[in-house]
Amino acid sequence: MDLTTILGLIVGVIIIIQGIVTSGDIDNFVDIPSVIIVFGGTLASVLASYPFRMLKEIPSHFMILMRGKRFKPDKLIDELVEFAQIARQDGLLALEEKANAVKDPFLKQSLMLIIDAVEEEKVQEILESEMESLSARHEEAAGIYEKASAYAPAFGMIGTLVGLINMLASMDVDDGVGTLTANMSVALVTTFYGCVLANVILLPIAKKLRIRNEEELLYCQIIVEGVLSIQSGDNPKFLKEKLTSYLAKKHQKKLLKEAK
Repeated sequence: MDLTTILGLIVGVIIIIQGIVTSGDIDNFVDIPSVIIVFGGTLASVLASYPFRMLKEIPSHFMILMRGKRFKPDKLIDELVEFAQIARQDGLLALEEKANAVKDPFLKQSLMLIIDAVEEEKVQEILESEMESLSARHEEAAGIYEKASAYAPAFGMIGTLVGLINMLASMDVDDGVGTLTANMSVALVTTFYGCVLANVILLPIAKKLRIRNEEELLYCQIIVEGVLSIQSGDNPKFLKEKLTSYLAKKHQKKLLKEAK
């Protein structure tokens, strides 16, 4: 489970509340009409901007955020090296039983392509096309929250304008400046809500989804390189060194040390 998403949200809210309490009264920042305008308006604009096929995936986005890092390249490299050893000893057809036991659909598809003796160029073309489609789907998911983060401050400004219009329409000269400044503070609360929603919630979600996308693309790239090397009959030791180059330096040293 990835605690940084929850921790970041909690810390952000606590810091904002602490700043409010330290500088003034928290009741000044509570305004139900402002909440309705910002949250309701942002939700309505997102619904109008995207088809249902994309919006219905939102619950799965939060599952991705919560479950933490799913892909483990170091274990994948060891698995591919094992497949390479089997292929060099017994041929590619000997991998069929192993491929049927693989749970990852991309890895299973990749292995089945070389087992079926598909040409190397065609295998690379098919797998890279699959990666492009995967990245496009992930970009769509992150784009929902990025677009919503643009809507939220806009609706905050709309709420502020509504508050200012109502304030000026009902303003009485005899009430003095005190009433004017009080009404002005209420009008600005909506902009505050819009900025908080965009920068504390929506933009961090979009960024985290893109990080998860990069992790999965790296995982898939290792699979592509590994499978193509297995098909070419590369030495398993050379294969491990080549695939390890995709990892961070500290992971490279660890894997190469284990190999020795």
